[in-house]
Order: sequence, then structure tokens, then C-alpha cells
Amino acid sequence: MKNVLVIIFSLSTLIGLSQLTQTVRGKVYDAETNYPLAGVRVQVITDDTNARFIGGTDANGEFTLKKIPVGKHKLVSRLSSYEQSSVIIEVNSGKELILNIPLMEMVVTKEEIVVTARKKGEVLNEMAVLSAQQFSVEETNRYPGSRMDPARMASNFAGVQGSDDSRNDIVVRGNSPLGVVYRVEGIDIPNPSHFAISGSTGGPVSILNNKILGNSDFFMSAFPAEYGNSTSGVFDLKLRNGNNNQHEFTGQFGLFGTEVLAEGPLGKNGNSSYLVMGRYSSLAIFQKLGVSLGTDAVPVYGDGAFKFNWKLKNGGQLSWWGMGGKSDIDIMISEQTKYSTEFYGEGDRDQFFGTSMYVSGLTYKKSLNEKTYISATLSGSREEQHTRHEYLHRTLSITNADTTIKVDSSYQMLGYDFRTMKLSGYFAINHKINKQHLIKAGVNFDVMSFDLIDSVLNDLDDRNSWKTRWNYNGMGVLVQPFIQWKWKMSDKMDLTAGAHAQYFSLSNSLSAFEPRLGWKYRMKGDQAIFAGAGLHSQTQPYYTYMYDPDNNGKPHNINMDFSRSVHSGLGYEKSFGPGLNFRTEAYYQYLYNLPISSDPNSFSLVNAGGGFSRVFPNDTLLNEGKGVNYGLEFTLQKYFSKSFFFMFSASIYDSKYLASDGQWRNTSYKGANISDNIDLSYVWNVLAGKEFNIGKKHVIGVGTKITRAGGRRYGLVDIQQTTDSKEILFQDSLFNELTFADYFRVDLKINWRMNTKKLTHEIGLDLVNLLNTKNLLSLAYAPRLDPSDTSDPIAEKQQLGRLPIFYYKIDFKVAGKKD
Repeated sequence: MKNVLVIIFSLSTLIGLSQLTQTVRGKVYDAETNYPLAGVRVQVITDDTNARFIGGTDANGEFTLKKIPVGKHKLVSRLSSYEQSSVIIEVNSGKELILNIPLMEMVVTKEEIVVTARKKGEVLNEMAVLSAQQFSVEETNRYPGSRMDPARMASNFAGVQGSDDSRNDIVVRGNSPLGVVYRVEGIDIPNPSHFAISGSTGGPVSILNNKILGNSDFFMSAFPAEYGNSTSGVFDLKLRNGNNNQHEFTGQFGLFGTEVLAEGPLGKNGNSSYLVMGRYSSLAIFQKLGVSLGTDAVPVYGDGAFKFNWKLKNGGQLSWWGMGGKSDIDIMISEQTKYSTEFYGEGDRDQFFGTSMYVSGLTYKKSLNEKTYISATLSGSREEQHTRHEYLHRTLSITNADTTIKVDSSYQMLGYDFRTMKLSGYFAINHKINKQHLIKAGVNFDVMSFDLIDSVLNDLDDRNSWKTRWNYNGMGVLVQPFIQWKWKMSDKMDLTAGAHAQYFSLSNSLSAFEPRLGWKYRMKGDQAIFAGAGLHSQTQPYYTYMYDPDNNGKPHNINMDFSRSVHSGLGYEKSFGPGLNFRTEAYYQYLYNLPISSDPNSFSLVNAGGGFSRVFPNDTLLNEGKGVNYGLEFTLQKYFSKSFFFMFSASIYDSKYLASDGQWRNTSYKGANISDNIDLSYVWNVLAGKEFNIGKKHVIGVGTKITRAGGRRYGLVDIQQTTDSKEILFQDSLFNELTFADYFRVDLKINWRMNTKKLTHEIGLDLVNLLNTKNLLSLAYAPRLDPSDTSDPIAEKQQLGRLPIFYYKIDFKVAGKKD
């Protein structure tokens, strides 16, 4: 009898498990006009049994497929005269899956011919034909070492690499991270990072949380005309809507934060939704609970985001969205009894540093008819950075053979507070003239208010020798109109052409005409070739315009012009089957108008932006510098399907600049050469992952990433100037000619996921730098406290060592319409 009961219980359990299902909903629309498409045939084909669940879109382009089994499946969308769409989806029991599916209209309607599906990874922007990549939340979660951060995820792409393991700055084709732009709903937003240095585009922890993002685009070169004020790369981020059918919640606890997310309908008619989330530093929580963390330099940060969306009676959509964060850290060197240099600070001072960033906006979107679509956003933002440094007079104390450090006195040596507020607007109109011709035109504007104050001791031995370097309060306006045209010459060939313009009132800089051109030809055998070129311009970090070391109300560099760049690229791609693609691209970039010193030396602003330091030019900067980046990239990628994925990406490249002394040098973002005889650097990544289904409920995932790149560059240290200024200063003669050993890192990610009827549990461990490789980052000033120590005051700073990042996540639904 006991055995019979066991058998009955086991069978009932299996039956219950086999009934784990979820609803898949979404909207299908024209990729070029955003007009909803009715009558689209949508079907889900299960990965294991090949079962098919079929539905169709209504007059609003919306579809609902109920009782879809939990797991990985293929979703196919078909409509006559449109290219077929085929995507891999992942269905979990804890949250409904809501999709937005764009379909591209064909120039010539083909009867009874199987149309090649839109490829995985193709960008959302209909004007982009080269140097662009779509990324999804799914990928940022799956890639080892990405930490659920879009910037760190992008560093896996060919031509992109990180500049510092402790930060998410990215180097795109040898360009400074200063050239990267983050855009949300058409608006360029402030640096979305905690502990962000003024003017930078990265930081240690991202404020952007991938749980609020939909599929988004990343551009690396010759991007479409609507993108400006960048010579490097653009993140075009899309915020997803909350579930308008049922209330769902997500909770997550991990090393980098404890967070909650809620989403659901605002009313009973399904015409509105909300999405709200917040996160707070887990390490700060531990500290408040009295848990010892081995250091008092605990980063304290919190961030949040929201989006409310309403469907209007006239067919339009209105959304109110926002995001922001605040961060602080106190680095107390004075509390150390044994000398060491902490990663975020130098060893002769206490540092108190904090930042904040907030942005919120209203976005309106509407399809006026089947051929015309408008989008408009109005937003406001605020960013702030502040710091205070306390200089330490310290001596060594030797007692009973024990050497300790004693602080004799301390006093403030530096302080600053930089604040920038911005009112931003965006308007664009798409009009499809016919099946072959599409025009998009619009404008971006930013009205900025600056309030900058900075003072420093001119002589550290004189507490009254204060020197003001920034004392600026003023306004600036940046305006960027654009127009873009796409000609679908046939179903095999596209041509795009456009123009961008840019005006910045603070420096009275104008770039009246920036042409952009792209071309793509699809050949037999799922092959394509593509090419493009464009002229781009970029403002300098705003604080550099207002630098006023003489404190006479006449900033040295207020008239700096834009940096300018000519991008060009040529590429080839081939698809070997569902989800397996090969792509190679050659590029050449010529930069000019780069700010360099008026005195003959090695300085160029092209080397700034990759760390925790600001720029302090001793003289007036002139827009007379030049630069060249060129390289060849390769990518072989299998997108996730059949329970596994892999990607190999590689780049060989050169990156050089011309300074005011007339010498061409390697930039700080070019790694060590491949060999003594080849003046090119390299970087390659290998990523792979596999998921194992354990019964019907459990999934175990394992993934790895291996990265190798040329080592970081540095120069000969000027010991006297370094000692006097108490910061590392290099001689001009061999600047960036010396290199550290090549960079090598292995990451490993393991996660377990369990689906129940209304919940999904996930536990993960991301082991960054699994082998604890001692990669070198830079040189740092390290004062010698022992008078008998005559060694140079220099220390080597290492990249991050082994870092285990754990998390636990739970998704669950609490109410909604019946299936």
C-alpha cells in the first residue's frame, strides 16, 4: 500500500509539473512607422515537443497566447507583404512574457515563397545598416562578468573593451569613454553611474537597472543622423512598460544591491500600467546591522526608476518615466595603522566623495495614420558631484619592533561641488512615402544651467594658500536638428542618407552640416555586405570649458570648439542557420579639432575620461590635435537556442594621436602591441553557456568568459614633479610607450532557476576573475613615510582580483485576469 501511495503521489506531482504554464502577450507593429498590424499570425513552437500554439493580432496589433508551457520556445510572426519574424523566447511561471515585435514591409510581395526571418540581433533603428548591435535584458543576465550592466555587456562586442575592471567605462574602437552617449526615450541623459566623476560616462556601479529595459540598440560608428554629440558610441535605451493585465513583483538580494520591483495595471480596462523599482547597497545594509566588512570604506548608494504608461482615446500613448540615484563613500586612510593604498584613493589623504543623478520626463507617441508616426519627449535632469580631501601629516612609530603609522595632524586640502541642471526636449516624425521610401526628421535640444565651485591648497604646507580653480555660474544651450532618408531599392538593397547639425551656445560652436550615408546589399546564401560613412562632432566635458585657475572670471577654455570625426566602415556577414552568424567589419576613423595644449607637450584630451580623475590643463587648450583609429573586427555568434550559446569576438586595431609637440603617439586606450614588429594591438573574448533542464521545474545554467587584450600603457614617471604635486606625472618623451603585461581574465557564472505555479526562484553566482589574475591597471603616487626609504614614491595599482557576485531573485504574480 505504501508503494502504491508513493506511485500515486509521484504521478500527481509529474502531472502538476507538466501543467506549469504562462501567458505570452504582445504587440506587432510596422518597424518603420510603428503602426499596429492587424491579422498577423503568431505561433509559439515549443523547443522540446514541437507543439504549436497559434493566435493572431487584433485591430490594435495585440495578441494573447495562453497556457504556454514554461521553457524555451520559438515565436514566429507572419503577415502577407511583411518579412517573417522568428525569435527565441523564455517563458517563466512567475511573470507573464510581454513582447514588442517589429515587422519590416517588403518592397515586392512574394507569393508562396518562404521569406527569410529577421535575424536575431538586428537593431531596432530602421536607419542603421552597420556598426550596430541590438542587446536584450536576457543577454545582460546571461553573459558572465556583465553584472546585469548594459555597458559591461557591450564590452563583449568586437571593437569594444572595458578600461578598468572596477568601472563600467567602455572604449569603443580606441576612442576615449568620454565619447559615449546614453539616450533614453530620445533624450541624452547624464552619466547613469554611481560615483561618477564629472564629465565621465562610467562608474563602479550602474544606476541603470536592466529589469526596466526593453530591447535596445548600441551604435559604434557612422550611426544614423538622429544621433549626435558623440565621436564614439551611443546607447539608445528603451524603457519597457509595466504589465497592464496583472500585478507582478520581483525581489532580489545580492552583493551589489537589495532591490524590489512592482508592476501592474492602474485600472481594470488594461489601458494603463505602472512599473516602479528601487535598490539599496547591500554592503551598506550589512554595515548598519553591525556586520564587519573588513574596511570602513563602504560604498553607500541607492537608486530607483519608474514608468507610468497610459493609452489615450485618440490612439496615442503617454508615459511618465524617471530614474536616478545617490552615492557616497568615505575613504579613511587616517584610520589605517599599516600603510596601504586603497583602490579608490591615494595614500596621503582622507577622501569624502558623493554623487547624485536624477532624470524624469514625459513621452508622447502616436501613429497619425498608417504612414506617419510622431514621438516627443520633454524631460528635466540634475547631476551633482562633491568631494572633500583632508591632507594627512603622518609619521612612523616603532614600538617593540612593531611599525605603525601615526597621524600628527590633518586639514582640508581640496573641495569642490559641481552641479548641472538640464531641460531637454526631443521631437521626431517618421513618414513612409511608400514601400520604398521613408523619411525621419526631428530635433533635440538641451538647456543647461551650470554651478561649479572648486578650491585647492596651492601649497600643502601652508593652510592658507587656497586657490580657486572653478567658480562658474551660467547657462548653455545645445541644439541638434536632423533629417534621415531610407530608400529600399529592392528587398535585397537598402540605402540610407541623412544630415545632422549641432550648435553649442557656451562656446558658440557650430557644425552646420554632418552628412551620414549607409548601404547594405543582401546576397544569396544568407550573406550581406554593407558600408557607411559619416561626419560627427562632440562637445568637450562641460566642466573643462569653465576651468579658471587664475580666478579672474575669464575661463581659459570657454571658446573650445567641438572635436570632430570622420567615420567609415565596410563589412560582411553570413548566417549559417537559425541563430548562428559570422560578421567582420573594417573601419577607419580620422579625428581632428581635438583639444591639445598651447605649449609643446604630449597632452591631449583624447586620453582623458577613463578613471576617477578630472582634467587640469595648465594652459589654454587649442583645437589643433588629430587622431586616427583603424582596425578589423570578427564575430562568430550563436544566439541562445537549443539550451546553449557561444560567441567569439576579436579585434586588431591601432589608435594614435598628434599632440602639440608634433609627435604622433599611441593613445592611452590602445593596448600593448601584438609583437615588437607589429604596431597593432588586440583584444579577444570567448563566451559560452549551457542550460540543463532538471525535470520540468529546475534549470541549471553554466557560462564562462575568457578575455585577453594588450596590456595598459604608461610612461616614464617624472619623479620630481610627482613628488612636488603628489600625483603621478609622466615625462613627455616616452609617454604611452611603456606597457604592462597583457591582460587576461576568466569569468564563470552558475545559476539555478526553479518554476512553480506562480513563482520563479533564481540563485546565481558570478565569479569575476576566477583565477585571480594580477592584471595591472596603472601607477599611483605612494608617499614614503620612512625617511630612510629612498625608493621612488610609486606603487602599481592592480585591476580587481577575484570577485564572487551572488544573488537571489524571486518573481511572482498576485492578481490578474483569469487565463
